[in-house]
Amino acid sequence: MSNPFSPLLPTLELIAREARVLPATGQAMEDMVRPDHAELIDKIRTGDDNVMDCILEKPNTKPYVKLTPLHRTQKHLFRYFLDGSARVFFLADIVEGKRRSSLHIAQIGASCIYRHDDGHVRVAGSIYRIVIMADKQQLSFGEQLEKIVNSAGGRFTFHDTMQKDGESEQTAHNKEPRSRAPHKAHHLMTELEKELGKNLKRKPGEWLVFDGSLSKDFFDWKDVPDFLGVTKSFNKEPLFKLPGARGGKTVGLYELLADLNFSHRTCAFSAQSGKKLVWYVRIHEQRNLEYPLMGVLKVELPNYSTEAVYSSVIDEISSALVAERQVTPHGKDNRWHAHLYAVYLAEQAVKNGFISTEALKSGIRWPLIPALTAAPK
Repeated sequence: MSNPFSPLLPTLELIAREARVLPATGQAMEDMVRPDHAELIDKIRTGDDNVMDCILEKPNTKPYVKLTPLHRTQKHLFRYFLDGSARVFFLADIVEGKRRSSLHIAQIGASCIYRHDDGHVRVAGSIYRIVIMADKQQLSFGEQLEKIVNSAGGRFTFHDTMQKDGESEQTAHNKEPRSRAPHKAHHLMTELEKELGKNLKRKPGEWLVFDGSLSKDFFDWKDVPDFLGVTKSFNKEPLFKLPGARGGKTVGLYELLADLNFSHRTCAFSAQSGKKLVWYVRIHEQRNLEYPLMGVLKVELPNYSTEAVYSSVIDEISSALVAERQVTPHGKDNRWHAHLYAVYLAEQAVKNGFISTEALKSGIRWPLIPALTAAPK
């Protein structure tokens, strides 16, 4: 098998020629996002909506609504399920005098699953990129490095870890460049998710489920109908003003979800000045779980009109989500209690398209192996 990373050898040669390389013990070393990236992103996207005091549905005025599961045999609402994944590896530190930049390589991708009426699934589309990341401003040959990587062809591309995008610099605020790279890779992954989701050829009424919260970019998708975001790990800080006697009461997320029964939803709250609806659905019984927040999905629905949405629409979406509780990826993912199985399959689909960690570590090594860098005869 040929080295799948051989197009990057000119990049490695340039770096070794122009600067001193302090490698990661001769091979790539995986860098993980800690703490949970999805929760950090949801916190950023919540923005100033830490107090949700506006109910944006009609005619319901109750804090909690009982649901009857809506199975796909009754109405097949959700057809497409989209998720992404990112694997980030630290390759080396590049040193030029007093300047230093960490060098990373990331595999990012997004896949979408389509589900047929009989429950069979197929991959509806996938996108992959291999990204070389470094702090370009810390390298005298940064522009040249970017040009060589981008000319490698195929799925290879370069990205500056210090480039601002509105999210990754907040999730990795005040962190040194090496810590920023995993966050940057996950942001680039969400860009692939949006690219794939926007270009799907869907029929009217075939809903698309995104794994994760919806960024502001989705508010401009007025020509893309019938989609929503579901979040397993979400911001724990918002407060909610619940309707009730004497003006209701304000509760924290823990109290809100502690009183949320199985197969119930909360009322739908206004977020981002009404451009997005937010509510929570319990898809698994709390008595079988270890923690009150387990078994709950956060649901986000774009609302371009900013007007109140009919409760019947929210009920239908929520009822279909409760029916998605079976089958579960129990034993295969520690987030099974809030994971939709079809989303889990999309996640597995994208990961199966990655080049293996073993191949990556063998294909990119410091120092450069003469047999790999020698010109072909």
